[in-house]
Amino acid sequence: MEIGIIGLPKSGKTTLFNTLTRGKAEIGTYTTAEPNVGMAKVPDPRLEALDKIFQPKRKIPAEVRYIDVAAPTKRELGGEFLAHLSQADGLLHVVRAFEDEKVPHVEGSIDPERDTKILELELTLSDLSIMEKRLHRIEASLKGAKAHEREAFAKEEALLARLKVALESEVPIREQELSEDERKAISGYQFLSAKPLLAVFNIGEERLPQASSLEEDWRKKYRRPHLEVAVLCGKLEMELAQLDDADAQEFRSDMGIAEAALNRIIKLSYDLLGLISFFTFVSDEVKAWTIRRDTTAVQAAGKIHSDMERGFIRAEVIGYDDLVKCGSIAEGRKGGLLHTEGKSYIVEDGDVITFLFNI
Repeated sequence: MEIGIIGLPKSGKTTLFNTLTRGKAEIGTYTTAEPNVGMAKVPDPRLEALDKIFQPKRKIPAEVRYIDVAAPTKRELGGEFLAHLSQADGLLHVVRAFEDEKVPHVEGSIDPERDTKILELELTLSDLSIMEKRLHRIEASLKGAKAHEREAFAKEEALLARLKVALESEVPIREQELSEDERKAISGYQFLSAKPLLAVFNIGEERLPQASSLEEDWRKKYRRPHLEVAVLCGKLEMELAQLDDADAQEFRSDMGIAEAALNRIIKLSYDLLGLISFFTFVSDEVKAWTIRRDTTAVQAAGKIHSDMERGFIRAEVIGYDDLVKCGSIAEGRKGGLLHTEGKSYIVEDGDVITFLFNI
């Protein structure tokens, strides 16, 4: 999974990047030219339980790749900005909601709603530019196209024109009604406003007691399809990320913070993107894998290695809860909890799978 982190200058997005990845990217009152890229290990208590059951030499959590993209200094998203975000599965928009006289806001005041609209508009304008160029090409191609080509071009033209009308009314693609076939048809364009969006409101430490009520208020205000909201104090979370887990948890308890920012962001991202995890135990290694909901067994095998997908024979599956109850794969087999599935089996969250294949 890959998440692009975006936000206006001085919003705290690099601070959040460092929090999520435990990185040390430079933070300043300026924008960087190249993106910061880092990996975050997905916290999953189920992996810890499986580690106790299998007692492997290694346990490997799933990972999320975060790209902290340089903040746009002009009211225009450049080509590099778009290129860095084009392959992202979703976007994380850091919205400034904290006061700091030492770090003046680029717009002169703190206004989260305004800032949200500014960047959403930039995503929309970027998509409109791509659409207009493609529509011009379609128009030119129609002149010399054969009958079957004209039909395909006309279908694409009608879809893009419909999306364009809604975009011009400031309705991002993620909020527009599209069939699965239509979503697949436009996936190659990597429209930014089509990507699921997690808006993270970055508050000051003095507002932490109101964090829950603020989050509820903002969630009501931004209750839209494929959009989720979170509230956190980026500066504090970055400091806590540098501590060991026990000390950080004790500090959070004292501050009344329910869970770490990484845990919350990961959970919200998984829900927003429709992701689940399955587990494998092979050669003294227990590992978590991230896939989309409704992924078939053969597709999940391909996530591990293309040879496994190509030579797929069957999958031996046991649910996480069942495995914990019986204590081992062998006991699960005896108790009829381990089941054999074919290519079309839909993998469920928490499945522990052994893939059998031949190449």
